[in-house]
Amino acid sequence: MKYKKLTEQQIIISIDRLTRFKPVEEKYPRVFKDIIISNLIEPKYKKSSLDNMNYEELRDIAVEIFNSSVEPNNDYSINEYLKKYETSTFEISKEGLNLLDNKLNYKSAIKLLKSSQAKNLEWLKAISNKIDIISNRREQQTLFPIEKVVIAEGITEEILLPTFANICGYNFDSNGVKIIAAGGKNQVVKLYYKLYETLKLPIFVLLDKDAEANEELINHKLRYQDKIHLLDSGEFEDLLPKSLIANTINNEFKNFVKTNAEELFQDGISTVKTLEEFFKEKCLHEFKKAEFANRVKQQTTSEKDISEEVKNIIKEIKSL
Repeated sequence: MKYKKLTEQQIIISIDRLTRFKPVEEKYPRVFKDIIISNLIEPKYKKSSLDNMNYEELRDIAVEIFNSSVEPNNDYSINEYLKKYETSTFEISKEGLNLLDNKLNYKSAIKLLKSSQAKNLEWLKAISNKIDIISNRREQQTLFPIEKVVIAEGITEEILLPTFANICGYNFDSNGVKIIAAGGKNQVVKLYYKLYETLKLPIFVLLDKDAEANEELINHKLRYQDKIHLLDSGEFEDLLPKSLIANTINNEFKNFVKTNAEELFQDGISTVKTLEEFFKEKCLHEFKKAEFANRVKQQTTSEKDISEEVKNIIKEIKSL
Protein backbone atom coordinates (compact mmCIF):
# COMPACT_ATOMS: atom_id res chain seq x y z
CA MET A 1 0.00 0.00 0.00
CA LYS A 2 1.00 3.59 -0.55
CA TYR A 3 -0.22 6.18 1.91
CA LYS A 4 0.65 9.44 3.60
CA LYS A 5 1.03 9.80 7.35
CA LEU A 6 -1.70 11.28 9.51
CA THR A 7 -1.11 14.77 10.82
CA GLU A 8 -0.88 15.28 14.56
CA GLN A 9 -4.37 16.77 14.50
CA GLN A 10 -5.74 13.75 12.60
CA ILE A 11 -4.21 11.41 15.18
CA ILE A 12 -5.76 13.28 18.11
CA ILE A 13 -9.14 13.52 16.38
CA SER A 14 -9.07 9.77 15.64
CA ILE A 15 -8.39 8.65 19.22
CA ASP A 16 -10.90 11.19 20.49
CA ARG A 17 -13.66 9.83 18.25
CA LEU A 18 -12.77 6.21 19.02
CA THR A 19 -13.22 6.73 22.77
CA ARG A 20 -16.42 8.76 22.83
CA PHE A 21 -19.63 7.35 24.28
CA LYS A 22 -20.97 5.66 21.15
CA PRO A 23 -21.50 2.04 20.08
CA VAL A 24 -18.37 0.35 18.74
CA GLU A 25 -19.94 -0.54 15.39
CA GLU A 26 -20.95 3.07 14.90
CA LYS A 27 -17.72 4.88 15.73
CA TYR A 28 -14.92 2.48 14.75
CA PRO A 29 -15.91 1.91 11.09
CA ARG A 30 -16.48 5.63 10.64
CA VAL A 31 -13.04 6.55 12.01
CA PHE A 32 -11.27 3.77 10.09
CA LYS A 33 -12.96 4.79 6.82
CA ASP A 34 -11.98 8.43 7.36
CA ILE A 35 -8.33 7.43 7.88
CA ILE A 36 -8.36 5.37 4.69
CA ILE A 37 -10.18 7.95 2.56
CA SER A 38 -7.94 10.81 3.73
CA ASN A 39 -4.55 9.08 3.71
CA LEU A 40 -4.50 6.00 1.48
CA ILE A 41 -3.00 6.83 -1.93
CA GLU A 42 -2.88 3.36 -3.52
CA PRO A 43 -5.01 1.37 -3.91
CA LYS A 44 -7.89 3.84 -3.98
CA TYR A 45 -11.21 2.65 -2.56
CA LYS A 46 -14.60 4.14 -3.29
CA LYS A 47 -16.76 4.86 -0.28
CA SER A 48 -19.16 2.13 -1.39
CA SER A 49 -16.28 -0.38 -1.37
CA LEU A 50 -15.31 0.63 2.15
CA ASP A 51 -18.93 0.37 3.27
CA ASN A 52 -19.00 -3.24 2.06
CA MET A 53 -15.53 -4.16 3.32
CA ASN A 54 -15.38 -6.63 6.21
CA TYR A 55 -14.34 -5.18 9.54
CA GLU A 56 -11.05 -7.08 9.75
CA GLU A 57 -9.74 -5.73 6.46
CA LEU A 58 -10.99 -2.23 7.21
CA ARG A 59 -9.29 -2.38 10.62
CA ASP A 60 -5.98 -3.65 9.31
CA ILE A 61 -5.64 -1.00 6.60
CA ALA A 62 -6.51 1.85 8.97
CA VAL A 63 -4.24 0.54 11.74
CA GLU A 64 -1.25 0.29 9.39
CA ILE A 65 -1.71 3.88 8.24
CA PHE A 66 -2.28 5.13 11.80
CA ASN A 67 0.73 3.33 13.27
CA SER A 68 3.03 4.60 10.52
CA SER A 69 2.24 8.09 11.78
CA VAL A 70 3.50 7.64 15.37
CA GLU A 71 6.59 6.31 17.12
CA PRO A 72 6.74 2.48 17.25
CA ASN A 73 5.52 0.91 20.47
CA ASN A 74 4.40 -2.64 21.24
CA ASP A 75 2.50 -1.91 24.45
CA TYR A 76 -1.15 -2.76 23.75
CA SER A 77 -2.43 -2.62 27.33
CA ILE A 78 -4.62 0.37 26.45
CA ASN A 79 -6.26 -1.63 23.64
CA GLU A 80 -6.96 -4.46 26.07
CA TYR A 81 -8.48 -2.06 28.58
CA LEU A 82 -10.68 -0.41 25.95
CA LYS A 83 -11.92 -3.77 24.72
CA LYS A 84 -12.85 -4.76 28.26
CA TYR A 85 -14.57 -1.41 28.83
CA GLU A 86 -16.53 -1.42 25.56
CA THR A 87 -17.71 -5.02 26.01
CA SER A 88 -18.86 -4.23 29.56
CA THR A 89 -20.72 -1.14 28.33
CA PHE A 90 -22.33 -2.26 25.06
CA GLU A 91 -23.61 -5.45 23.50
CA ILE A 92 -21.20 -6.09 20.62
CA SER A 93 -21.54 -8.56 17.76
CA LYS A 94 -18.85 -11.08 16.87
CA GLU A 95 -17.96 -8.94 13.85
CA GLY A 96 -17.81 -5.85 16.05
CA LEU A 97 -15.28 -7.52 18.32
CA ASN A 98 -12.93 -7.66 15.34
CA LEU A 99 -12.84 -3.88 15.46
CA LEU A 100 -11.70 -3.95 19.08
CA ASP A 101 -9.05 -6.61 18.39
CA ASN A 102 -6.77 -3.99 16.92
CA LYS A 103 -3.12 -2.98 17.34
CA LEU A 104 -3.64 0.77 17.22
CA ASN A 105 -0.65 2.45 18.82
CA TYR A 106 -2.52 4.43 21.45
CA LYS A 107 0.55 4.58 23.69
CA SER A 108 2.51 6.77 21.29
CA ALA A 109 -0.53 8.73 20.11
CA ILE A 110 -1.33 9.78 23.67
CA LYS A 111 2.06 11.48 23.93
CA LEU A 112 0.73 14.08 21.50
CA LEU A 113 -2.02 15.14 23.89
CA LYS A 114 -1.69 18.46 25.65
CA SER A 115 -3.30 19.44 28.93
CA SER A 116 -6.99 20.41 29.23
CA GLN A 117 -8.20 17.88 26.69
CA ALA A 118 -11.70 16.42 26.37
CA LYS A 119 -12.69 14.19 29.28
CA ASN A 120 -12.34 10.96 27.28
CA LEU A 121 -8.78 11.94 26.33
CA GLU A 122 -7.90 12.71 29.95
CA TRP A 123 -9.25 9.24 30.73
CA LEU A 124 -6.98 7.78 28.02
CA LYS A 125 -3.98 9.49 29.59
CA ALA A 126 -4.87 7.97 32.96
CA ILE A 127 -5.13 4.50 31.37
CA SER A 128 -1.74 5.01 29.72
CA ASN A 129 -0.16 6.07 33.01
CA LYS A 130 -1.69 3.04 34.77
CA ILE A 131 -3.43 5.25 37.32
CA ASP A 132 -6.33 3.80 39.33
CA ILE A 133 -9.12 4.72 36.91
CA ILE A 134 -12.03 5.04 39.37
CA SER A 135 -9.99 7.09 41.85
CA ASN A 136 -8.79 9.29 39.00
CA ARG A 137 -12.36 9.79 37.74
CA ARG A 138 -13.50 10.74 41.24
CA GLU A 139 -10.67 13.21 41.80
CA GLN A 140 -10.24 14.64 38.29
CA GLN A 141 -13.92 14.46 37.25
CA THR A 142 -13.10 12.75 33.95
CA LEU A 143 -16.61 11.19 33.53
CA PHE A 144 -15.09 8.05 32.01
CA PRO A 145 -15.55 5.17 32.57
CA ILE A 146 -19.27 5.88 32.31
CA GLU A 147 -21.47 3.92 34.74
CA LYS A 148 -24.99 5.24 34.11
CA VAL A 149 -26.86 7.33 31.55
CA VAL A 150 -29.49 10.04 32.01
CA ILE A 151 -31.75 10.84 29.05
CA ALA A 152 -33.54 14.19 29.31
CA GLU A 153 -35.72 16.11 26.89
CA GLY A 154 -33.80 19.35 26.52
CA ILE A 155 -30.67 21.42 26.84
CA THR A 156 -31.77 23.08 30.09
CA GLU A 157 -31.64 19.74 31.89
CA GLU A 158 -28.29 18.89 30.30
CA ILE A 159 -26.77 22.15 31.52
CA LEU A 160 -28.38 22.54 34.94
CA LEU A 161 -28.95 19.04 36.31
CA PRO A 162 -25.18 18.32 36.72
CA THR A 163 -24.75 21.71 38.42
CA PHE A 164 -27.63 21.08 40.81
CA ALA A 165 -26.37 17.56 41.52
CA ASN A 166 -22.88 18.84 42.29
CA ILE A 167 -24.25 21.34 44.82
CA CYS A 168 -26.20 18.47 46.39
CA GLY A 169 -22.96 16.50 46.79
CA TYR A 170 -23.24 14.19 43.79
CA ASN A 171 -20.90 15.16 40.96
CA PHE A 172 -21.93 13.56 37.67
CA ASP A 173 -18.42 13.52 36.19
CA SER A 174 -16.88 12.04 39.34
CA ASN A 175 -19.46 9.28 39.41
CA GLY A 176 -19.54 8.45 35.70
CA VAL A 177 -23.00 9.86 34.96
CA LYS A 178 -23.50 10.75 31.28
CA ILE A 179 -26.46 13.06 30.59
CA ILE A 180 -27.88 13.32 27.07
CA ALA A 181 -30.38 15.92 25.83
CA ALA A 182 -32.47 13.99 23.31
CA GLY A 183 -34.22 17.03 21.81
CA GLY A 184 -37.83 16.50 22.83
CA LYS A 185 -40.08 13.84 24.32
CA ASN A 186 -40.43 11.83 21.10
CA GLN A 187 -36.68 11.79 20.67
CA VAL A 188 -36.32 10.52 24.24
CA VAL A 189 -38.39 7.47 23.29
CA LYS A 190 -36.34 6.89 20.12
CA LEU A 191 -33.07 7.16 22.02
CA TYR A 192 -34.23 4.83 24.78
CA TYR A 193 -35.38 2.28 22.20
CA LYS A 194 -31.97 2.52 20.56
CA LEU A 195 -30.03 2.11 23.80
CA TYR A 196 -32.02 -0.43 25.76
CA GLU A 197 -31.04 -3.29 23.44
CA THR A 198 -27.33 -2.45 23.24
CA LEU A 199 -26.39 -0.56 26.40
CA LYS A 200 -25.55 -2.64 29.46
CA LEU A 201 -25.54 0.37 31.81
CA PRO A 202 -28.60 1.58 33.76
CA ILE A 203 -30.63 4.36 32.13
CA PHE A 204 -32.56 7.12 33.94
CA VAL A 205 -35.23 8.81 31.81
CA LEU A 206 -36.48 12.29 32.73
CA LEU A 207 -39.69 13.52 31.08
CA ASP A 208 -41.85 16.64 31.31
CA LYS A 209 -45.36 16.29 32.70
CA ASP A 210 -46.97 16.41 29.24
CA ALA A 211 -45.05 13.29 28.15
CA GLU A 212 -47.33 10.72 29.81
CA ALA A 213 -47.94 8.93 26.51
CA ASN A 214 -44.20 8.77 25.91
CA GLU A 215 -43.68 7.40 29.40
CA GLU A 216 -46.11 4.60 28.57
CA LEU A 217 -44.21 3.77 25.38
CA ILE A 218 -40.97 3.45 27.33
CA ASN A 219 -42.62 1.44 30.09
CA HIS A 220 -43.39 -1.27 27.52
CA LYS A 221 -39.63 -1.74 27.03
CA LEU A 222 -38.33 -0.71 30.46
CA ARG A 223 -35.56 -2.93 31.82
CA TYR A 224 -35.35 -3.81 35.51
CA GLN A 225 -32.25 -1.63 36.03
CA ASP A 226 -33.78 1.48 34.42
CA LYS A 227 -36.08 4.16 35.83
CA ILE A 228 -38.42 6.87 34.53
CA HIS A 229 -39.25 10.11 36.31
CA LEU A 230 -42.22 12.07 34.98
CA LEU A 231 -42.25 15.62 36.36
CA ASP A 232 -45.07 16.37 38.79
CA SER A 233 -46.07 19.38 36.70
CA GLY A 234 -44.92 21.46 33.74
CA GLU A 235 -41.42 21.23 32.30
CA PHE A 236 -37.95 21.33 33.81
CA GLU A 237 -37.72 25.14 33.64
CA ASP A 238 -40.82 25.31 35.87
CA LEU A 239 -38.79 23.61 38.63
CA LEU A 240 -36.38 26.55 38.84
CA PRO A 241 -37.09 28.74 41.89
CA LYS A 242 -38.69 32.00 40.80
CA SER A 243 -36.25 34.00 42.94
CA LEU A 244 -33.32 32.34 41.15
CA ILE A 245 -34.75 33.32 37.76
CA ALA A 246 -35.33 36.91 38.86
CA ASN A 247 -31.81 37.15 40.30
CA THR A 248 -30.38 35.79 37.05
CA ILE A 249 -32.19 38.45 35.02
CA ASN A 250 -31.18 41.24 37.37
CA ASN A 251 -27.54 40.22 37.34
CA GLU A 252 -27.33 39.77 33.57
CA PHE A 253 -29.29 42.88 32.58
CA LYS A 254 -28.61 45.13 35.59
CA ASN A 255 -28.00 48.15 33.35
CA PHE A 256 -31.30 47.70 31.50
CA VAL A 257 -34.00 46.11 33.67
CA LYS A 258 -34.81 45.14 37.23
CA THR A 259 -37.52 42.72 38.31
CA ASN A 260 -38.63 40.42 41.10
CA ALA A 261 -40.46 37.09 41.29
CA GLU A 262 -43.82 38.66 42.17
CA GLU A 263 -43.68 41.08 39.27
CA LEU A 264 -42.32 38.57 36.76
CA PHE A 265 -44.60 35.56 37.21
CA GLN A 266 -48.34 35.09 36.83
CA ASP A 267 -50.28 32.00 37.87
CA GLY A 268 -50.87 29.43 35.15
CA ILE A 269 -48.17 30.70 32.77
CA SER A 270 -45.10 28.54 32.23
CA THR A 271 -41.60 29.77 32.99
CA VAL A 272 -40.50 29.55 29.36
CA LYS A 273 -43.55 31.47 28.13
CA THR A 274 -43.03 34.07 30.85
CA LEU A 275 -39.39 34.59 29.90
CA GLU A 276 -40.14 34.74 26.18
CA GLU A 277 -42.71 37.48 26.79
CA PHE A 278 -40.46 39.33 29.25
CA PHE A 279 -37.50 39.39 26.87
CA LYS A 280 -39.77 40.62 24.07
CA GLU A 281 -41.48 43.28 26.20
CA LYS A 282 -38.19 44.65 27.54
CA CYS A 283 -36.61 44.65 24.05
CA LEU A 284 -33.89 42.25 25.10
CA HIS A 285 -32.49 39.75 22.63
CA GLU A 286 -34.44 36.62 21.77
CA PHE A 287 -34.87 34.26 24.72
CA LYS A 288 -32.82 31.09 24.21
CA LYS A 289 -33.03 28.18 26.63
CA ALA A 290 -29.37 27.15 26.51
CA GLU A 291 -28.11 30.69 26.92
CA PHE A 292 -30.40 31.37 29.86
CA ALA A 293 -29.61 28.02 31.49
CA ASN A 294 -25.92 28.90 31.46
CA ARG A 295 -26.72 32.20 33.16
CA VAL A 296 -28.79 30.39 35.79
CA LYS A 297 -25.87 28.00 36.28
CA GLN A 298 -23.62 30.92 37.19
CA GLN A 299 -26.14 32.21 39.72
CA THR A 300 -26.73 28.85 41.43
CA THR A 301 -24.68 28.75 44.62
CA SER A 302 -26.49 26.68 47.26
CA GLU A 303 -29.24 24.14 47.83
CA LYS A 304 -31.75 26.94 48.40
CA ASP A 305 -31.53 27.52 44.64
CA ILE A 306 -32.72 23.96 43.98
CA SER A 307 -36.33 22.79 44.19
CA GLU A 308 -37.36 19.74 46.18
CA GLU A 309 -38.38 17.79 43.10
CA VAL A 310 -34.96 18.35 41.52
CA LYS A 311 -33.34 17.15 44.75
CA ASN A 312 -35.49 14.01 44.59
CA ILE A 313 -34.52 13.44 40.94
CA ILE A 314 -30.85 13.63 41.91
CA LYS A 315 -31.42 11.11 44.72
CA GLU A 316 -33.11 8.75 42.24
CA ILE A 317 -30.20 9.02 39.80
CA LYS A 318 -27.71 8.44 42.62
CA SER A 319 -29.52 5.28 43.74
CA LEU A 320 -29.80 3.85 40.21
